[in-house]
Amino acid sequence: MTVTVMVVDDHPMWREGVARDLGERGFQVVATAPDGPSSVRIALATRPAVVLMDLNLGASSGVTAIGSIRAQLPDTRILVLSASGEHQDVLAAVAAGASGYLVKSASAEELVEAVRRTAAGDAVFTPGLAGLVLGESNRKDSGLRLTDRETEVLRLVAKGMTAKQIADRLVLSHRTVESHVQSTLRKLQLHNRVELTRYAVEQGLTDD
Repeated sequence: MTVTVMVVDDHPMWREGVARDLGERGFQVVATAPDGPSSVRIALATRPAVVLMDLNLGASSGVTAIGSIRAQLPDTRILVLSASGEHQDVLAAVAAGASGYLVKSASAEELVEAVRRTAAGDAVFTPGLAGLVLGESNRKDSGLRLTDRETEVLRLVAKGMTAKQIADRLVLSHRTVESHVQSTLRKLQLHNRVELTRYAVEQGLTDD
C-alpha cells in the first residue's frame, strides 16, 4: 500500500522539493502546508499516514501543531525534519507526540528510509538523538526504556568487559548477553559498542 504523506515547512522551495523527492520515490504526497494552523486543518481533511513536520514555522510552532494533529488523528505518525538539533527542541517535539526526529542535513536516502520506517511504526532519529530521548524516557519511567537487565549489561560493556566476561559475571549464556547488547543498540539506534560506551558515560552509568 502506498504511504500517504503531508509535508509542512514555511520555506516554499524546501517544501516543494521534499514533496517532489518523496513523490519520485513512490510516496503519495497528499498535501503540503506552510504553517502550523493550516497543517492541522489540512491533516484533518487528508488524514495522511505520515506528517513530515518542520518546527520553525514562522509565527507558528511546529510543536503546537504536532500536539493538535496527534490529539485528533492518533493513527497519523509525525516525523520532524528540522534544522535544529537542540536537545530541548527534540524533547519538546517527542513530548508533543512526534514519532521521530531528523535534522535537515540528512540525505535524501536517509529521509526516504525514515519516512518509510515511521509509517511502519518505528521511532526514527538522527544518530545521537535516540539516546537523548531514551535517557529522558528512563528518567520519567515512560514507554521507551531499557530493561533492568539491559542496563546492567550496558554498564558492564561500558567498563570494557567482553560478552563472555559479562556472561560469567551475570550467570547468563553468551547468546543471551549478545541478545541484550543488540536490543540495547536497536533501542538507542546506535551502531557499535564504542557508541554504547559513550552513551553510558553521558548517562552516568559508569559512575558506580
